[in-house]
Amino acid sequence: MTPKSGLFLACSCIAAIAGVGSIFELSSGEPDLGTQITAIILAMSIPLTGLFFIAAVKDAKANIK
Repeated sequence: MTPKSGLFLACSCIAAIAGVGSIFELSSGEPDLGTQITAIILAMSIPLTGLFFIAAVKDAKANIK
């Protein structure tokens, strides 16, 4: 694993945590940041989680020696 793939994996984890947090905020009834902003965060975090994870795997595979 390279530092670059580690960074991608960390970003994937952060995006996933943001998505889960947004789901809990929206289900609570009154999100702290407002419904619209929280929904935008949720909508952005779902594809970003996958993209960062795929990038981490591709980078790790490319650097296997």
